[in-house]
Amino acid sequence: MTKPALYYTVLLDTIIGGGQALGTLDDGRKALVWGGLPGETVAFRITKKKSRFVEGVVSEIKTPSTERISPADPDSYLSTSPWQFMKFSAEQHYKAALVEEAFELHDIVLPNPIEMYSDGHIDHYRNKVEFSWYSDCDKDGDETLDLAFFRRGSKGKITIEECSLIPDSMMKLAKEIRDLLRAKKVTARQLKTLLIRCDQSGQCVWQLYLKEVNPDIITTKEASNLTAQGGELIYSDPKSPASRITKRLAQYGDIALSDILLGVPFNYAAESFFQINLPVYEQVLHDLKRWVVADTQTIDLYSGVGTIGLTIGGNECTLIEIDENAVREMKRNIERLESNAKAVLAPSEKSLDYIKPHTTVIVDPPRTGLHRDLITRLLSSRPQRIIYLSCNPTTQARDVALLAAAYGIAHHQGYNFFPRTPHIEHLIVLDLQRALL
Repeated sequence: MTKPALYYTVLLDTIIGGGQALGTLDDGRKALVWGGLPGETVAFRITKKKSRFVEGVVSEIKTPSTERISPADPDSYLSTSPWQFMKFSAEQHYKAALVEEAFELHDIVLPNPIEMYSDGHIDHYRNKVEFSWYSDCDKDGDETLDLAFFRRGSKGKITIEECSLIPDSMMKLAKEIRDLLRAKKVTARQLKTLLIRCDQSGQCVWQLYLKEVNPDIITTKEASNLTAQGGELIYSDPKSPASRITKRLAQYGDIALSDILLGVPFNYAAESFFQINLPVYEQVLHDLKRWVVADTQTIDLYSGVGTIGLTIGGNECTLIEIDENAVREMKRNIERLESNAKAVLAPSEKSLDYIKPHTTVIVDPPRTGLHRDLITRLLSSRPQRIIYLSCNPTTQARDVALLAAAYGIAHHQGYNFFPRTPHIEHLIVLDLQRALL
């Protein structure tokens, strides 16, 4: 028997790093609530209960904030872009405040006011999306098939017809594939996910991840009728919740995407790590370029397919990446560009010998931040400049605090890569203190 949902009412005080609004219940427990704003009194449904805090999702706004607006995707926004309900000016303010708070926790005062760069495009900016699938029984007892996202705070799903985050061409392609599978009476039990990606020209590729080996689920002729330049059928081990490639079953058309960043062309696969908001990322590269000294050896750690090192790293750049698929794409890009750059397949913390005093070090780590061994090497080798781009200001601030024994902040800048979400990118440029030169 399903337990009845629990509801509480709370006054919300602030926005926290995870993206929720924070309040305090009458019994002293903290409430971390999705869908609320500071100053609002809300009723919310409990999704997680602990001894010191609860988590939940707003069910009713009793006193709305003046910063509240109607979300573009009222049914699904909490699954994909949970800040759709606030004015964009408020989003920019809260993101800057979260960066400042992250550094204040480590007693670091950033030298300038925090600015969040945005190109002004807050909808249809995302060039990659992954849909789940959902089936139910209709009135005749037949199983339906719908595109879906997971509901935040539960294992349930919500069916999707539109999504304001992605270009219309991607949503159109997703529906074409859904309708094709519907006509074949395919159900969600047979499918894992649908990944769609597009380049800046609007060309799309798709990957349909299957829970069973069925290379004929879409034929070559059917694939040619889709509004895509190419696609793949992929078997993904159903024991794994992630959409990992176990076996490629079929390929249709051209599955390689192409984009140009700062005049440098890149090819990449649909599943590759490649930025999903390219106009803002290009601004980041433009800003980074100002801090790379010409004719200086550059080390690009956590380099992905090489979009930083191959655009701004100069002729003497070593790119280090742990993911073999990304390194494969990186090597292809190096060869096509006839670059002198060197690709290294290795964890960054196992590639410490490349870091020397005369190098410029660029790091763009995962959310966990820099490995402690890497920080130790930076402090002992003391390269003159460290350029640190982060997707998590909390771990970035922790790392900068450790590096402050030898480095000072020369520049910092925030970037709103992901409008309508709590995610933040933040750049810090660290220069070796003059007394240590």
